[in-house]
Amino acid sequence: MNPGNEISLQGYLRQDGRKGIRNVVLVVYLVECAHHVARQIVNRLDHPDVQLIGFSGCFPNDHALKLMKRLCTHPNVAGSLIVSLGCEGFNRTALSSEIEASGRPVKSLVIQENGGTRTTIDDGVAWAQATRRATADSGRVPMTIDELVVATICGGSDGTSGISANPAVGRCFDKLIRHKATCIFEETGELIGCEHIMAERAITPQLGEALQASVDKAARYYDTLGYGSYAPGNADGGLSTIEEKSMGAYMKSGDSPISGIINPGDIPPPGGGLYLMDVVPDGEVRFGFPNISDNAEIVEMMASGAHITLFTTGRGSVVGSAISPVIKICANTETYQRLSEDMDINAGRIVQGEASLDELGEEIFQRVIAVAQGQQSKSESLGHQEFILTYKHFEPLGPSCLPLR
Repeated sequence: MNPGNEISLQGYLRQDGRKGIRNVVLVVYLVECAHHVARQIVNRLDHPDVQLIGFSGCFPNDHALKLMKRLCTHPNVAGSLIVSLGCEGFNRTALSSEIEASGRPVKSLVIQENGGTRTTIDDGVAWAQATRRATADSGRVPMTIDELVVATICGGSDGTSGISANPAVGRCFDKLIRHKATCIFEETGELIGCEHIMAERAITPQLGEALQASVDKAARYYDTLGYGSYAPGNADGGLSTIEEKSMGAYMKSGDSPISGIINPGDIPPPGGGLYLMDVVPDGEVRFGFPNISDNAEIVEMMASGAHITLFTTGRGSVVGSAISPVIKICANTETYQRLSEDMDINAGRIVQGEASLDELGEEIFQRVIAVAQGQQSKSESLGHQEFILTYKHFEPLGPSCLPLR
């Protein structure tokens, strides 16, 4: 018997068979020129289930279109209002068609054709409000842990992250995977030096080679940029090198076998398992830094279906996310006490000898279940809904990167 069936969840059933733990109506701007209008629609409604996402660029990008399609058809999303200026390069017709095909309500407003700012805001408010009300009573159905997708990221790391919060998340991941859930870790630029260890955990030799290649690509990319994934705050927090930071970041993945590699927006196959997300673009450096903030990586994991993100921090971070809840695991008690209203779990108890890694891993697991059942995370309760999407380019992954089912 699947042990995940022993814990009862309730989810919003979508047409593709996936289930969401939230029921959000999105307002989606397709260029920075439409950002203000879209934000005013969300502000006027002032409801936690109406949220803002968007893409600022004017010229088209296949990666941005792919991710926006995945986000607007995310299991946590009930419907989308698209707000376009009208002359940007984003393929709004393709986005709208994808949402409509998923069985969700969708409407496009083109500011240049809709009378300008005020009329577009008024029309957008009316549609989003009606859609929220119509979808609010969507029937919930039984859901089990093996239907969950949980991601992890670290931000504001310090010398305690790798010995408390990160390995505790790894223990949580191991338990989720035993329940047949899907777990995603990433930050290949912060796994430099760990590629051989990861390769040993791959379910096939070919996947092991692909894991090493993904980290090698990240090292080359950052070398070209002349800047690695190592910030002054990491040094101030006691981390000495990128290798030391990498070992801490690696601990979030736990000890389970690695089932495959995915790119942002790739949906892992059914059956659960542990996946590395390769976030570093393919080809020559074209668009600058792979991710200009932690939230960009959260968005990419959400685009691959993550219902929840586990965010570890030592120095402290207050960000959350639109669409999917973020759970904060703080690596030391000093930071936890200073930022207690933003932190969900104090992993600093490990450093102080007050709790074991297994105990904290279980606490994080239970918090994942509680949030999946509807309890708000700290960032949700504070209204954090950060979002950022940037230009990138990826080639399709080969068959060695995914498990045979």
